[in-house]
Amino acid sequence: MVEIVGVGFMKAGKTYYFDPRGVEYELGEMVIVETARGMELGHILIANREVDEEDLVAELKPIERKANEKDLERYHANLAKRDEALKICEDKIQKHELDMKLIDVEFMIDGAKIVFYFSADGRVDFRELAKDLAGYFHTRIELRQIGARDEARMLGGIGICGRPLCCSKWLSDFQPVSIKMAKQQNLSLNPSKISGSCGRLMCCLNFEDKTYKELRKGMPKDNERVETPDGLAKVVKVDYFNGRIITRAIETDPETGEEVFSQEMKSFTKEEIKRKGKKGWRSKADDIAEPDETDEIPENLTEDDAKELEKLMKEF
Repeated sequence: MVEIVGVGFMKAGKTYYFDPRGVEYELGEMVIVETARGMELGHILIANREVDEEDLVAELKPIERKANEKDLERYHANLAKRDEALKICEDKIQKHELDMKLIDVEFMIDGAKIVFYFSADGRVDFRELAKDLAGYFHTRIELRQIGARDEARMLGGIGICGRPLCCSKWLSDFQPVSIKMAKQQNLSLNPSKISGSCGRLMCCLNFEDKTYKELRKGMPKDNERVETPDGLAKVVKVDYFNGRIITRAIETDPETGEEVFSQEMKSFTKEEIKRKGKKGWRSKADDIAEPDETDEIPENLTEDDAKELEKLMKEF
């Protein structure tokens, strides 16, 4: 077992483990730590605890010390310089005619480096821009390109649910999201309905995916023919949350001999119906293997919607 504390940062949603070196830390306490970017101000998200060495993905770095008043003053002074630094960088981007969107700036707590975050559709040759900025600020400059999801996390905003974006509030890491998840949840594949503020598939599609997989087990699909206690029927709708299958009985027109569907709808549980598998009608619905939904874009979409869905899937 190894003693750790969890530290969070203003520009990152993850919690990182550090070695407390025998010092007790309280939740919310501000600390100075060394990261790959330099010396940073962080806050304690996980108080002292022991974890298995197997849970560590990298060698633990020690916490340098608890933040003091000078550190906090320097941090607030850096925040006060943020708008000016953004304006200067924006002007120099235009000067060098670079196709990039400036997102944010971060000053290292010891003043040894300034990190500018930007987004762009492709690779950007920013070497001359970095030299120009270094000459103005007289310190090391890092220009870091970020993706659309990280851009949304930094800028924040309100989602279509009316609540603050998950990525900017509590989401610690981005998980892969796919069209298959939207299909399994019977959502419209209209790009405007399933994309977030970042222009990519909404992260919340992943939150409920496991639940829908469980609810769908053994359930028939819409328009599937099933055997009910009242005879052969067509599935009109599946109510996954209540575990009910809404059907219309299949009858024969006495005049034409053709199949017609009853106007009366009845509901059954999956235990009350039989589904047709490779071995004929089966009363145990779970025995019928369900074909997995795919990430293929349906053919019935408009060309514009199909292109937009391809764009949404770009990052994952």
